[in-house]
Amino acid sequence: MLQSLAGNSCVRLIQNNKSAWYFVCLVLGYVLYLVFGAVVFSSVELPYEDDLRQQLRRIKRQFLQEHQCLSEQQLEGFLTKALEASNYGVSILNNASASWNWDFTSALFFASTVLSTTGYGHTAPLSDGGKAFCIIYSVIGIPFTLLFLTAVVQRIMVYTTWRPIMYIHTRWGLSKPSVALVHASLLAVLAVSCFFLIPAAIFSGLEENWNFLESFYFCFISLSTIGLGDYVPGEAVNQKFRELYKLGITVYLLLGLIGMLVVLETFCELQQLKQLRKIFYLKKEKSPDRLAILEHDQLTFSSMPDSMASPSQEDKHQAFMDFPTLTSPGGDDPMIK
Repeated sequence: MLQSLAGNSCVRLIQNNKSAWYFVCLVLGYVLYLVFGAVVFSSVELPYEDDLRQQLRRIKRQFLQEHQCLSEQQLEGFLTKALEASNYGVSILNNASASWNWDFTSALFFASTVLSTTGYGHTAPLSDGGKAFCIIYSVIGIPFTLLFLTAVVQRIMVYTTWRPIMYIHTRWGLSKPSVALVHASLLAVLAVSCFFLIPAAIFSGLEENWNFLESFYFCFISLSTIGLGDYVPGEAVNQKFRELYKLGITVYLLLGLIGMLVVLETFCELQQLKQLRKIFYLKKEKSPDRLAILEHDQLTFSSMPDSMASPSQEDKHQAFMDFPTLTSPGGDDPMIK
């Protein structure tokens, strides 16, 4: 008896707090996904890191053996300075000294990565004034960018999502959720082709050291605003038409980001995803003012007499009988009859 009561109470507790239990499962699933990613990345990348470390140690030992006049401390100091400059995008190599990181097109590319929160990290402000301006510029520019992208995406979706779905729904009478699902899938395929596959093929042809996978990797990392910075186009030595190339990449990033937002917003409006989100969201509670208004209306309706609340059958019949009858405009004219 006690076990059955305990079981029933547990069932009632779970049913009354479904949203909370679903949310706990969501949190646990997210944590497990993070752990899964960490395990995979560690197992895949750790051997390559170890090989690179051993290779650098061998090169360092060989260099010191060939140049005995140079001490290890001096070499360490030189490499430290070189790596610090490289972190700011400044290289000491002779073949890389011709390209500047802060000409107009490079600065425009940097501004676009800051406002879009991509942030490759290959170039960073060197001066204190530049760092302070970057903070102020980002505080104002990032919300401004969100407003700009929201307005642009909303206008684009009128012609790419809402009108096509309504046209097919009203023209052929198909189910609106099914039409929206097929439309979102086709739009995703089109976006992947226009903003990932075709640009990846172009980048693999323009960048000498990039293959198709690395180019596709750059497109995905950029348009998803992850921006790791390990692959940045236009940074090769003696890059032809570098200014025009950087400007084209800036335009590509903005257009690609708008395209990705259109696709994401289209999927978010699917009825299937809306029902899935409701599982994890809290239910909206009615405000006290609205509850008071509803209670007042209910009390007012219940306090009405029965004769006012629902008319009697005689009143209904009388109202129907009192309806004016239509007469012929010709009266008793036999021709009209």
